[in-house]
Amino acid sequence: MHRKAYHGTVLVILSRVNEVVFPRGADGRRSSSDFGRAVVADALRVTDPTAAEAAERERDWRKGYLAHFRSLVQAGLGNGYDTAAAGLESVHRRMLVSRDGTDIALDDVFTGNAQPPASFTITGNGKAERELLIPYGKEVLQGDSLYRQLDAWVSRGIIEQSCAEMVREVADHPDWLDLSDQRLVVLGAGAELGPLPAVLAWGGTVVGIDLPRPQLWERVVETARRGAGTLIAPGTSVSDAGIDLLTGLPEAAQWLLGIEGRLILGDYVYAPGAVYPRLSAAVDALGVHLVRERPETALAFLATPTDTFAVPENVVEQATQRYRDRSVQARVAQRVSGGRLLEQHFPDHTDLRFADSADPGIADSLVPQQGPNYALAKRIQRWRASVARRAGTPVSFSVAPPTATRSVTNNRLLAAAYAGAHLFGIEVFAPATSNRLMAALLVHQLRRPRSASPQAWRDEASGAAHGGLWRVGYLPRTALGLAAVRGLPAAFASSR
Repeated sequence: MHRKAYHGTVLVILSRVNEVVFPRGADGRRSSSDFGRAVVADALRVTDPTAAEAAERERDWRKGYLAHFRSLVQAGLGNGYDTAAAGLESVHRRMLVSRDGTDIALDDVFTGNAQPPASFTITGNGKAERELLIPYGKEVLQGDSLYRQLDAWVSRGIIEQSCAEMVREVADHPDWLDLSDQRLVVLGAGAELGPLPAVLAWGGTVVGIDLPRPQLWERVVETARRGAGTLIAPGTSVSDAGIDLLTGLPEAAQWLLGIEGRLILGDYVYAPGAVYPRLSAAVDALGVHLVRERPETALAFLATPTDTFAVPENVVEQATQRYRDRSVQARVAQRVSGGRLLEQHFPDHTDLRFADSADPGIADSLVPQQGPNYALAKRIQRWRASVARRAGTPVSFSVAPPTATRSVTNNRLLAAAYAGAHLFGIEVFAPATSNRLMAALLVHQLRRPRSASPQAWRDEASGAAHGGLWRVGYLPRTALGLAAVRGLPAAFASSR
């Protein structure tokens, strides 16, 4: 243990006592690229040994990872569960914990006698919302206006029909919004897309965990006070609230196991760069441990739309028609760029047969600028959602729309691309809209849990709110540069 000061307050914290770390390579370095390459190869090997060998041979993982993450989806088309299970096994076998300078297995981190932190509770002063309200632009969608907007999003290809049906059913059953019978654990309590604000507004109980940063917790606590529910947090007050899941997994587990009621473990964490896959593995280990100790525990995840997914026939058909109807300017841009710009999203559509036994389309919305560490961290979550649902654990999993969060707008290129995305039929949502929309999908999947499909990709595609990325006529990353050029003035103006 050592002492560390935060804004004048001295906290006693655990630092590098149980730190989740990458394994060391032959050169003694802990490499995120080596780890990611090995995990992807292990996941591929069970269904496509050739693709696994290609991943292993990839020398420049930071630039070459895109093809191999696409291969993960293609290799999992048969059922996807074997690929997911192999990937998770590799993560848990390879990721380590440095305990007082000695590396131990990730899953052994929960051994020992960890002391959980204290708890403090904040009760809101607001009046509980008794109907589904979704902020959108300058209005608040509710009732008929919400239904009309859902229909408009579907017709424009912004969300899937299944997503609209889920949200509509929640709106039709406002009593579902009262989650006081659950204990929603929000890992990443301060996350902009997390359900904490919505559930507290509905009068539910949220168990929040995030980093020990007083400024972050001041914001979270203020949200709780404005709401109508109850926030339970680790610590004694804002000044010492929080747990770093990279170094405090045993303490977090003991604290959560002491919370009464059925837990819903929601993974809304994010970290930049190589920290993210370490954090994602840490959260996964925590989820496995909690489900083992309390089998009634449910899991919740949000998938990024900038990833690769298998999609059904009607998605491919609309995107293909849009490509055929592209403008003269788009055709000229393709020609001048030698085909590098505005590449067709589904070029093999005419060769596909969309029976249950055949390959679906592959919607590839991976963005190189986000990097392999981000892709792996999100893939770990997708793998766990599939494996857990097949094992009978209740799971909420939804593809979230592109959203102008702080982490996106801090990246100048992505901010510019998002500002110009509407030119290609893609809608970028405000955080307040995405937050409530995804919280509604969470409610639906908790109130109407579904069993696993024979093919894992069908569960991933259900209820997707991808913002139009699946149905755009072009491979999204080949339109990114043009969108950024058009959106740069707006992005620059909003950052001033």
